[in-house]
Amino acid sequence: MRCPRCGREQDDGLESCTQCGVYFARIRPRRDPAPAPPPDGARQALAWLRERMFAVPPAQDRRVVVVRAVGWMVMAVWAVRILSFPIDGPELMGSFLHWIHLPFHEAGHVVFRPFGAFLHILGGTLGQLLVPLIVLGAFLRQEDPFGAAFGCWWLGASFIDCAPYINDARARILPLTSGETGQEDWEGHDWYQLLSRTGHLQDDHRLAHWFWIAGALLLMAALAWGAYVLWRQWGRSMRAGGAGWKP
Repeated sequence: MRCPRCGREQDDGLESCTQCGVYFARIRPRRDPAPAPPPDGARQALAWLRERMFAVPPAQDRRVVVVRAVGWMVMAVWAVRILSFPIDGPELMGSFLHWIHLPFHEAGHVVFRPFGAFLHILGGTLGQLLVPLIVLGAFLRQEDPFGAAFGCWWLGASFIDCAPYINDARARILPLTSGETGQEDWEGHDWYQLLSRTGHLQDDHRLAHWFWIAGALLLMAALAWGAYVLWRQWGRSMRAGGAGWKP
């Protein structure tokens, strides 16, 4: 046996150490601390997301930060304009941004067609929501939080773009891509099909308002996130240039 205090080898059965004289019964054996359990997948994902979203961005040329600030102001003005449109009016469906969403909406129908009739119909909405979500994730992966904030803004705008279409499920008065309204081409109205098939046609206005609220929250979160990133990047660029102001 080995003495737990001095480490000298001892004969088995002794009550005290022949080297330092310590009584073995008075010394508790030292135990190594138990290793910390490895973090689970959810914690790792949250830690990765927090690191990518709020990490201090690297110093950049001030001109790049200024250009991004101009882009942020454009997003802010556009967000105010989007939020000012009524949910039951044609303004959102006729806006310039709607024509950006529309190709991804139509492509979503094609992508989800092999997964059955229901997902084929829902695929249009999924398509226009998944594309900005993929953009958001791609910028996070590239450690570009401002680009990710733009993806978040686009996702919010896409949610709001869906709201008038959902809100129109019962009335079906908005023009479709076929050039007809949903009353004439009821098979071409996605949300009339989806809600009538699931027995929730009477909930079209409620669901539309939830989409609008989700979009508005995403727009505001994206603008706050982008402003924070720009503030930190401007501070880094000022320090790199020798200026005294530090955030």
